[in-house]
Amino acid sequence: MYVGALECDVLLGDVHSLKQKRSAVRPVVAELRRRFAVSAAEAGHLDLHRRALIGVSCVAADVAHVRDVLDSCERLVAGRPELELLSARQRLFGPEED
Repeated sequence: MYVGALECDVLLGDVHSLKQKRSAVRPVVAELRRRFAVSAAEAGHLDLHRRALIGVSCVAADVAHVRDVLDSCERLVAGRPELELLSARQRLFGPEED
């Protein structure tokens, strides 16, 4: 079993309140969940109105599948015009090699 985690640090454009931030981030999180069957949430920068940290996780039997899914999720976030992807970090956890 392999577990992958993706952290996307994003900057939001013309956002002036936490309410506007949530209305911009929530559809992205919902689309990640729907399109890729992953767990996704706003996971950081909760009190900043122009920044968000979107966390994504995926579990699969094949490490290549986990990498493909996380790469696709990163591309989706990077392709959203209302967000600027500042950084993305992937981590993989799997069985220890003997």
